[in-house]
Order: sequence, then C-alpha cells, then structure tokens
Amino acid sequence: MAAARGKGWALASVTIVGGGIFGLACAWEMVRRGTAVHVIERDRIGAGSSGGHVGALAPHAPENWNDKKQVQLDSLLMAEAFWRGVEAASGLPSGHARTGRVQPLTDAADPKIAARIEAAALRWPAGIGMRILDDPGTGPAPLSPSGRWLWDGLTARISPRAALTALAGAIRAAGGRITEGAEPSETTGPVLWATGAPGLAALTQALDRPIGTGVKGQSLLLDFAAPDAPQIFAEGLHIVPHADGTTAIGSTSENRFDHDRPDEQAGELLDRARALCPALRDAPMIESWAGIRPRARSRAPLLGAWPGRPGHYVVNGGFKIGFGMAPRIAQVMADLILDGRDTIPEGFRLT
Repeated sequence: MAAARGKGWALASVTIVGGGIFGLACAWEMVRRGTAVHVIERDRIGAGSSGGHVGALAPHAPENWNDKKQVQLDSLLMAEAFWRGVEAASGLPSGHARTGRVQPLTDAADPKIAARIEAAALRWPAGIGMRILDDPGTGPAPLSPSGRWLWDGLTARISPRAALTALAGAIRAAGGRITEGAEPSETTGPVLWATGAPGLAALTQALDRPIGTGVKGQSLLLDFAAPDAPQIFAEGLHIVPHADGTTAIGSTSENRFDHDRPDEQAGELLDRARALCPALRDAPMIESWAGIRPRARSRAPLLGAWPGRPGHYVVNGGFKIGFGMAPRIAQVMADLILDGRDTIPEGFRLT
C-alpha cells in the first residue's frame, strides 16, 4: 500500500508494532487525529530501552547549530502541551516538568562557556537560556572545582515508565487498541515498525547494509526526594530527581556486552554519583536497570517508508534522545502515514 493521502485515511486502521516511546507517541498522535490505531507489543509496554529510569530531556549544546538540534529544540518546546494532553486524557501523571539543569564548571572563565551561553541566547527562547551560578540551589548539588555552575532552563525531566503508562492510558481512552504479549499477524492498512534495537537488526538484514546497532545502557533508581530540584549533568552522568520522591542515575553506553541485565557497571554508576553529589551518599538504591538502546548509524532517529515494503514504515533510532524527540517525531510520522505529507527532517530519512 502506498503512502496514504487525503482525509479519508483519518478513519483507516494503522497497526503500530512496538510499545516503546516512539510507538506509543505515534499512536497517540494518530488517535488524536481520528485514526483507528492498534499497537502490538510482543512483550509488555516499556519492556525495551524505553523502560529505564533516567528521563533526562536535555538539549544538545547550542553551538554549531544544525537541523538535528533544531528538531530536538522544537520537540522539547512542544513537550509541555504534549504531556499535559496525555495526562488529561489518561488521568495519569507523566512526571514531566521543566526543572532545569546544573553543570559544575571546572573553569567558569573558559571562553567556550561564554560562547555556549551566547549561542543559547541566540537559538533558544528568551527566559530559558544559560547563565553561570554562584550557588547551585537546593537538591543533590554537585561539587564544582571552580565553585560555580552552569544553569539552563530548557532542560526538562520525564518519568519514563509513568509516561509510557500514561500514554497507553490516553490511547485506550481515545479508542485505540493495545495488545501486549503478541506478534503482528495479518494487518490491514499501513504498518509502522517501532521495534528498537531488534528492528535495526531486521532492517540491516533486509536492506543488506548497516543501518544501526544496539548499545547497552544501565541506570539506577535511588530513594532520594528532591522533586523540585534541577537535574545534574557532570562527567557524562545524568542525575535526575523525579516527582515521586526518587532520583535516577544514568547511564552507561556499552558497545560490547554479553547480556542485557545489570552488572558491575551499575555499581560504578552509584559510586560516581555519590562522589559527585555528597547528598546522595546515604540514599538507598531501589533498583538497577539495563536495556539495549537503538542507535542508528547516522546517530539521528530514522523515519520513513520501509524500502521495498509498500505500506510499511519505520520509526527507530531514539538511542538517548527518544523521549525528547517523541512529540515532534510523532507529528512527522502521522503527517506521512495519514496524509502522505513528507515532513521528515534532513538527516533523519530512511532511504
């Protein structure tokens, strides 16, 4: 089946394979537009890489601007309305809040920091840019070699599991179907494959060229309440206080791994976090998590028609930015599948 065109497709049935953030976000956008949607998840909602703890909706650095950064910015700015709509429809919390972010500075006088602040003022909306702080504020404040911190007001957080539960609830409340523990069989209408790392492997095999791979990530959840505190990014580590009284720590990026379960590197995350933030030293660990995140070869999400399979489409490659990109990507895929309107950003296209 060719790309759908015209308003008549608003009543067509779309099958979405995969119950992670991309699959559910696309399903929600389509049911909001009046489409009959059926989500099929072979395991359970959030069983893959979307079911972790961290939920850092953090922007790319604002200097050296490019299309990918613009798409991410657009999506981060859409997130407030997107998640409020999900919460209103489902009656469930997503954990979304724009609480900002602090980063300890080794040298606050570094010209690169001034250039970053200037670029943020140029590219980001007024009032949510960057500035240097003499006091990091409340919460698990990170140690800073210079005694100063870089703040940005654009960064937000989401509680990944709560957000997926809310999305599933919103889809069902709007009349969409979700089936867990099943594989797709016969389908009618367009099919959208949002199947994460296994989907990248399937594309690589089907197209006989490297499309992407899986990268193992691990995270932790601590019993530490700082629900209004900004998140922290330091030494490659995200520390994200959530609204439910927990704090997430993550994550690793492991290209070589033997299994998808937590291992000793999870303990190393905890040691690093406690060294960075003394307030976390006595915080009990609730659980550890590991999953295989889909990283496209291009490092950008992959969107578009599946080459050689008419009526089939792909949304994949969220890697570390899936939750942040989801609102805008859901719009793009709904435009393509329901209206035949190609709004795929350059660099995101699966060809």
